[in-house]
Amino acid sequence: MASKEYLGKMELRQSYRNLWHTDLMSTIQADFPYCCLALWCGPCVSYMLRKRALYNDMSRYVCCAGYMPCSGRCGESRCPEFCLATEVFLCFSNSVASTRFMLQDEFNIQTTQCDNCIIGFMFCLSQLACIFSIVAMIVGSDELSEASQILNCASDLVYCTVCACMQTQHKIEMDKRDGKFGPPSMMTAPPVQQMSRIDQPIPPQVGYPSQPAYGQPYGYPPPGQAQGYPPPAYPQAGAYPPREYPPAGYHK
Repeated sequence: MASKEYLGKMELRQSYRNLWHTDLMSTIQADFPYCCLALWCGPCVSYMLRKRALYNDMSRYVCCAGYMPCSGRCGESRCPEFCLATEVFLCFSNSVASTRFMLQDEFNIQTTQCDNCIIGFMFCLSQLACIFSIVAMIVGSDELSEASQILNCASDLVYCTVCACMQTQHKIEMDKRDGKFGPPSMMTAPPVQQMSRIDQPIPPQVGYPSQPAYGQPYGYPPPGQAQGYPPPAYPQAGAYPPREYPPAGYHK
């Protein structure tokens, strides 16, 4: 059941659509000092990257990130720091690969064809060097023994270089996750279906003043009242004495 689950995860990983922020060929240019650190102190860097991938919460730690049959059975809950240190020193390649799988599953990152070729070449060269060593040991030929030593040196060199580039790639991706490259730009064009206004519903009128009453021009005060001034005061009925007719002093 576990093997089927792992195969299912690997098949699902092939459908991811996001890409690494930096491919393996560009990691040296992207962060050369960290690449050198990962080359000379690979297990220490692997420890720091795994802890950082767990958001510095070691209570979430599982051996090999849950991708191996021994995961969860090594007493990680009692002493996760010691278990992680044992993993990165005794199973260095698995620790690097587990951190990589964690980041890929979290951010839906696929591995490019170029990266796959580099990783595949590393594995093939390692297997070829192992086969040559076994054949040279069985046959006892000096030529094969010398060839196996050359292949072993080349395999170790490629292995250390690729692992350093992979760990630098993981570090750059987590720098992007933690916002060290700045917030994402908001000046992006909306999708096409949002740019079209033909099929969009009419938005409600929010924030607009109500329409004036019928017969009153919009934006103008009633007749005789200037905008911003109170209406004029008219005298009330009975305020003046009644006017006589004809007026007093008028003679026919």
